[in-house]
Parts: sequence; structure tokens; C-alpha cells
Amino acid sequence: MPDAPVFTKRRADAPRGFFAAEAAGLAWLDEAAREHGGVPVVRPLEVHPDRIVLPLLEHGRPDAAAARTFGRRLAATHAAGATGFGAPPPGLAGDGWIGPLALPHAHDQDAGPSWGGFYATHRLLPYARAARDSGALTQDGARAVDRVCSRLAAEDPDLCGPPEPPARLHGDLWSGNVLWTPSGVVLVDPAAHGGHREADLAMLALFGLPHLDAVLAGYDEAAPLAAGWRERVPLHQLHPLLVHAVLFGSSFGAQSEAVARRFG
Repeated sequence: MPDAPVFTKRRADAPRGFFAAEAAGLAWLDEAAREHGGVPVVRPLEVHPDRIVLPLLEHGRPDAAAARTFGRRLAATHAAGATGFGAPPPGLAGDGWIGPLALPHAHDQDAGPSWGGFYATHRLLPYARAARDSGALTQDGARAVDRVCSRLAAEDPDLCGPPEPPARLHGDLWSGNVLWTPSGVVLVDPAAHGGHREADLAMLALFGLPHLDAVLAGYDEAAPLAAGWRERVPLHQLHPLLVHAVLFGSSFGAQSEAVARRFG
């Protein structure tokens, strides 16, 4: 064990490959940081079936300059790309995880060029059904999600926006996974996959982030966002809202239903 302070995440009942998936995602994002100028990520020291050992990072205070740099670097991470929508990090054969829930990937045999189809099939429907079955999402809410998914699968341009190439996403980019250190932002705990770059930005906005306007300004300077992206933010937030409905119940189910009715 190294002498420097460490942080150990443990889960005695971790499913097979749980921490390996996190490590694979971190390695993929770290490649984007090292080779493309992307956002730095924490680098695991040890990976075991029931735990992952990480360096304990020194905390700093958020400021607008660091936020703007974070935005520019996040654009570079996204631009590092992926082989397709839903593509897993290299070397990860199974699905990933978002919190304690399985996160389906679209592996070679069923991956396609459509973001809308991927988002409907792999990010909305599984969690809407689980939330419905648990009672966190009403039947009417589940039907509203189905209507959104039908529009997504048809690649409705009024819903999906202009085509975008697959981006290399962190995948669970809420404020708790954005660590402000004295040298700038470092990311932790990804659910990395190939997806739409607007998804990470929408996740940053879902639970609030210090200096979010500066982050978005830095991002837009480096990689201008497509017209209408602000209107699509709730659409990209529908996935994490459904995840939270499965985990935490009907208050998030009601939020999910409200978003789905807006787009479906």
C-alpha cells in the first residue's frame, strides 16, 4: 500500500466486474486527458473485485477561471470520441454501472449509428420499466416515456437536434463527481461510454455546479454547441431522473413524467 493518503471504495456484494468497469472508464478518460488535453481523472492505485483504491486528492475552492478551463478540457474529452453510441471503454466486455444499477452498453453486435435509437433502447426504456414496476413511475408516466422513445427511434430532428458524432462521455457527471483541487478539476466515478456530448452538460446542470456558466462558456469556446441545445437539456436529464426514480422513488418518478410529457 502506498504511503500517500488513499481513499478506498468498498462493496462487499459488488457484482462481478463492478470495480473493473470503473477502472476501465477511468483509463479511457485518462487517455483523453493525456493525449487530447481532456479533463484529468483520478488514477486507480489498486483494483479488486470488492474494492478500488484511489489517491486521496487535496480539495481546492471552485473559481470561475478553473471552471472555464474545465469546460474547455471537457470539450477535448468529448472530442476524443468513441466507436459508437453506447460503446463501452476498451477492454470492457460486459455492461457498466451507474451507481448500483447496471448500465447497458451497445456492443458491436447491436450498436448502430443512431443516437436516438441508442438513447431510447439503452438509456430510457430499461429504467422507465424498472421505475414503473417498482411503483416509482405511474403507468401514464411510463406511456409518456414510450412516446418520447418512439420519437427518438424515428430520429425526429425536432427532438434529437442535428446529428453529432459519438462523444467520449464521463456518463455520470453530477457535481459530486467533479472534484475541485488546487490544480483544477479532477473527475471521479465515471459511467463512461460513447454518447451525445450534451448528456454530460445536462448532468452538470441537474443538481447544480459552482460556476456552471463559466464551464459552459469555456466549453462553447472550444467546441460550439449546436443550435437548440438548451432546449434539449431536459431530454438528456430524463435518463438520470429515471435512474433516480428507480433508486429513490416517486418524487423522481414525477419529475421524469413531467419531462417525458414535455417531449412526448
